[in-house]
Amino acid sequence: MSLIRAFSLDEMRFADYDNVPVDSKEGSGGKVNKTDRLLAIVLELQRHKVMRAEDLAAAFETSVRTIYRDMQALSEAGVPIIGSTGQGYSLMEGYFLPPVSFTVEEAVTMLIGMDFIEQKFDSDYGAKARASRGKVEAILPENVRNEANRVRKSMRLLTSGKDAVKEQEKEYLERIRDAILEERKISFRYMKSAPEPDGNRQSSRVAEPYGLVLNQGAWMLVAHCELRQEIRHFRLSRMSELHVLECRFHVPSDFNLHDYKPSDDRDISITILANPDIADKVIESNNYFMTGTEEHPDGLLVKFRVRQPGDLLHWVLSWGAGVVVLEPESFRRRVRIEVENMLKRY
Repeated sequence: MSLIRAFSLDEMRFADYDNVPVDSKEGSGGKVNKTDRLLAIVLELQRHKVMRAEDLAAAFETSVRTIYRDMQALSEAGVPIIGSTGQGYSLMEGYFLPPVSFTVEEAVTMLIGMDFIEQKFDSDYGAKARASRGKVEAILPENVRNEANRVRKSMRLLTSGKDAVKEQEKEYLERIRDAILEERKISFRYMKSAPEPDGNRQSSRVAEPYGLVLNQGAWMLVAHCELRQEIRHFRLSRMSELHVLECRFHVPSDFNLHDYKPSDDRDISITILANPDIADKVIESNNYFMTGTEEHPDGLLVKFRVRQPGDLLHWVLSWGAGVVVLEPESFRRRVRIEVENMLKRY
């Protein structure tokens, strides 16, 4: 058994090691970032206590010979590693990197937040969330880690069908995010919620992407639309044929996504009455256009504000006879006509 001396994190120096040639098993992509791998090895040893060189080589997709060189570099940097013949490598007991202290509640908050990012963000951020989760778990003292895992097992994030972020949406999210950072325009086909007078719902757009917003489980793009010549909002789930263009733009200096408040053009009020037996389900549906509810002797009054009645038509019809439109009369007639058209198909 050999013991490698203890060290201070601030004293670690890997500059010379970064110039060590890469062996052939590490691929032909050129020089790898060995500093990142050395840090990752220390975190792996914190997490797993004891690891063989073969296991580390498999984990980092490199050769055993490179792992031996990694251990030598860590040794020269002063990392307190213990090497046991036939068992593997481990860190000196009581050694932690970095010296960060978290309570159980703080640890659970971070881990659940990383679960959320993995579910809702694109694949790149999903991978970063998984890597971050591993690093956080590695630096937690064992008693905090065990208790955090116990609490976390009693909670679960579930994504319903309507809230699930589809794979194409995640792909578009990543591409738009890059376009925002590089300040490049994008082009795409967009399916509008309401058809034009000719019945067409598809349109081609070129836009300057300003920011992304996760609203009620759906990703929205805030962008300056060249067709409308104003800031518009686009659901990523309604986009297709997305392309990042070479054309560049500059976000206006007075635009701040976190301070931005879109104008509210929902100026049509609709009131419905829901039967008592489905009132709780109507509330739980959390419809985007819902503005308030009020108890009523015959059930539950639910108020909405929409841009156009068609925004609520299919939602109202989905409840069947469980809801009735009270006002406006024009919307009552539209629902009645739609029901009559449905009857003709049966």
